[in-house]
Amino acid sequence: MNIQQLEYIIAVDRLKNFTKAAEYCNVTQATLSTMIKKLEEELEIIIFDRKKNPTATTEIGMETIENAKKVVLHSQLLKDNAKKINGKIEGKIRIGIIPTIANSLLPKIIKPILENYPDLKLEISELTTNSITKQLKEGQLDMGIVATPLNDTEIEDIVLFYETLMVYGDIDPVQNYILPDEIRNHKIWLLEEGHCLREQFIKLCSLKKKEKMVENLKLEASSFDTLLNMIDEFGGLTLIPELYYNTLSSERKKQVSFFNAPIPVREMSIIYHRPYAKIRTIEALANIIHSTINKDLISNNYKKSELAITQI
Repeated sequence: MNIQQLEYIIAVDRLKNFTKAAEYCNVTQATLSTMIKKLEEELEIIIFDRKKNPTATTEIGMETIENAKKVVLHSQLLKDNAKKINGKIEGKIRIGIIPTIANSLLPKIIKPILENYPDLKLEISELTTNSITKQLKEGQLDMGIVATPLNDTEIEDIVLFYETLMVYGDIDPVQNYILPDEIRNHKIWLLEEGHCLREQFIKLCSLKKKEKMVENLKLEASSFDTLLNMIDEFGGLTLIPELYYNTLSSERKKQVSFFNAPIPVREMSIIYHRPYAKIRTIEALANIIHSTINKDLISNNYKKSELAITQI
């Protein structure tokens, strides 16, 4: 029995398919199947019912895989501790990031991360907050970058920065600063269900979820670009975060209005699940992201008492 065999059965159990598990583990299906068969023979049990599609894990197989996860985890901790002693940040880290920050944050942080830690391999996926927390708990991700607080006692976080929220759309151009209550008098364009910024917008401005933007149109937008293009055509407004604002053209920036104090901000954090945490690597990445992004944020111009963290 070896760690590799345990990783193989964990992969098959999660993906419910030998071919997909082999691709995930970067081995041939024949190698993976042979190694699992040898493990079953050594333990004198059947871990998978191969006749079913998708592949099913037997009852005793489930118990075996739960124990395998613990062994693999402790194996990883031994490796991480050795790297810690040697002062190295290396290996693979799997990161989930919410789409409303990915396009503006990643181009700023990837280069300094790779320059500082050339032996670190990043695997990054754009996912909703719910998907990120679920995959963290299942050990499929090592960390996430999301808006917090989450109020999930199983998830821990490291706050990175506070990103100012602002409004794009047809606000009176003479009126540079607005109050959340004033937004309800306008057409509102929202991201689709599942995006935390949608919920933050609704709560910030006490909006009704059932409000429609156009009488005979239901739009499930997944990006700010779509919302801004629709606003340019049909009018109305939406909420955008500061880092996305920084990517706008000078013409579009003229259509952005800011809030009066208390300034609404969203708290951006790295989150992780302690049993699976690669804490030393996570803390190293948190330091780079904080130092790269935090220095230029609008929120730095205000006292903390003038900021209001928007709830999810």
